[in-house]
Amino acid sequence: MADKKIVDLVQKALDESKKLDRKFKQNIDLVINLKNVDLEDAKNRIDEEIILPRGRGKESKIAIFASGELALKAKGKVDLIIKPEELEDLAKDKKKFKKITDEHDFFIAEAPLMPTIGKTLGVVLGPRGKMPRPVPPHIDITGIVKNLRQTIRLRSKANKTFHAIAGKEEMGKEQIAENIDAIIKRLESKLERGRMNIGSIHVKTTMGPSVRII
Repeated sequence: MADKKIVDLVQKALDESKKLDRKFKQNIDLVINLKNVDLEDAKNRIDEEIILPRGRGKESKIAIFASGELALKAKGKVDLIIKPEELEDLAKDKKKFKKITDEHDFFIAEAPLMPTIGKTLGVVLGPRGKMPRPVPPHIDITGIVKNLRQTIRLRSKANKTFHAIAGKEEMGKEQIAENIDAIIKRLESKLERGRMNIGSIHVKTTMGPSVRII
């Protein structure tokens, strides 16, 4: 059950956005501001993957590094399959691989390929927080992909202000509110002083004005 206060504030953000008459479907974003947290110390940074209880509204895009049996099993389940023989060319064409990285939300990799991926493409994947999730070569990736489709990454880096996706504007306000509640609870669980380390949280559509939740 969604928190009524959050539901009402989501509705306010949606109403404000409608006044702008945007011609595209916007994301619902959270703008999070932390306080009294030393993010220069890497151990204090937020880097979490959260499966949204009501989904993202638009599924994540997923790519896999795989060969042989795993590559065959992945067909039709992921958005892009990258084979081992492609790694060298992608490493040489950083512009092309940066585009691939920016277009996909999550990466999976056949575990034995991880050292090579780290050496050749880690310079692109690492800073974006998109190093692949390693999996055994013979695993059925159906469940992993299903969960990742509805997953967001909550990542602060060294910045006290950062953003997170909470859904799409065409979702119901209660669904969006449930997602927001899940994000806030995970964030609080990772902060030393919980809500006391949160300066503010605002909700907004991509192009709309923000509405304060906390």
